[in-house]
Amino acid sequence: MRKSTALAIEISAREREPIFLALARSIIGEIERGRLKPGAALPGTRSLAQTLKLNRNTVDAAYHELTMQGWLSAEPSRGTFVSHDLPDVSGSGKTTTAGKQPSPVNSNLPLFTLKFSDGAPDARLLPTTAFAQAFRRALTSTNFTHGGSYSDPAGNKSLRENLSAYLNVERGLVATEKDILITRGSQMALFLAAKAIIEPGTKIAVEQPGYPLAWSAFRAAGAEICGIAVDEGGIDVDALEALARQDPQLKAVYLTPHHQYPTTVTLGAARRLRLFDIAQRYGLVIIEDDYDNEYRYDGRPVLPLTARSGKELPVIYLGSLSKVLAPGIRIGYAVAPADILKRMIRHREAIDRQGDLPLELALSDLLADGTIKRHARKARRIYHARRDFLAGQLQSLLGEDGRFSLPAGGLAIWFRLNQGLCAQTWSENAARSGLSVLPGAHFELDKSRATQAFRIGFANSSEAELARMVQILARSKA
Repeated sequence: MRKSTALAIEISAREREPIFLALARSIIGEIERGRLKPGAALPGTRSLAQTLKLNRNTVDAAYHELTMQGWLSAEPSRGTFVSHDLPDVSGSGKTTTAGKQPSPVNSNLPLFTLKFSDGAPDARLLPTTAFAQAFRRALTSTNFTHGGSYSDPAGNKSLRENLSAYLNVERGLVATEKDILITRGSQMALFLAAKAIIEPGTKIAVEQPGYPLAWSAFRAAGAEICGIAVDEGGIDVDALEALARQDPQLKAVYLTPHHQYPTTVTLGAARRLRLFDIAQRYGLVIIEDDYDNEYRYDGRPVLPLTARSGKELPVIYLGSLSKVLAPGIRIGYAVAPADILKRMIRHREAIDRQGDLPLELALSDLLADGTIKRHARKARRIYHARRDFLAGQLQSLLGEDGRFSLPAGGLAIWFRLNQGLCAQTWSENAARSGLSVLPGAHFELDKSRATQAFRIGFANSSEAELARMVQILARSKA
């Protein structure tokens, strides 16, 4: 086993760039110029932190990012090494094995179909050790092994209590565990919300462009969907009022006010007040989907509508821990007035007697001990850097083809194409080159008015992956 030595390295952070990413770039530079060769052992995080006068967590975050990108490999009980499958670069800039120029920065990425997500988190960041320990404790707890019968269809009480504390502190809600329903992901919560409020002929207003899976849930529950246009300020409240005035069957409005899906815009204070007024005058239930509240990079997060709505205005507030942790962890929740929540629980019990008790117990522990909050803070820092990196790539390679506003939060960028470009055709070209990207038509209720845009997720991809995907997108222009 080769021993690592102290590593003297120069760190130069770009504007607003986290130090751990600047360190990661510096290490990549040392690998590319041949100073750090394939298989070379790196100093331990404590040792390198002392050498560079950095916090050990900063070095750990840099190593983690480089491991995800494929530059480094972590070997249990041995340490961290430069990946063995990288080309060995000599001082002349050629590989020692075949005399070829070194591969580009992102050449070590796997050759399979790449995908810009619509805004998914990075499951590779999941605190797997803490999660596994919590899950193991759940499986051996008396709450699970001696329960004796099915658990509460509203969800495990300890999870609802800890989630209540989390939401009250982090989002300004005033909700007890009795106000919360735990579901298998926010999709179930959407369906149950619609089932709880619809009657024959009920119509629900939705944002357009908007979230197609919400429309599917509402239709499955028996509701008719009415699209309301979205602009730079969010949902058009004047159009909503006009619809409510002329159609008494309109009973609810569904919206994503914090980071509108898919455009990422935030509903401003004036429109929020108008929305409350319209909902009160016309008896509308507001269904608020706050799917990625944790990810706000510029300024403070905006409080949810339900935090300011008051008792007299019915708001069904939906959220998800899947966006905080990983898409495969299906835990959503709803906060609603007692009468609506009771109906939602009754409908839930008809299709799903209870939730995933071990998972709910594990997440309750992770909320209680602060693991989820710390993970969200770490992920927010990483996603912030990836947002800025993607924005730079888009501006550099596609700046002449479209425009975008840097989103204050969320997990994706809404890239609008210039006149004359077709997002659908461009998307099809990219697919033939191995890249999946969602065109604006995917988010339209009325396909005839397809917005020429792409929703480009950045959170679940490393910088190397993002760079490669933007390059493919640039080469695939229609």
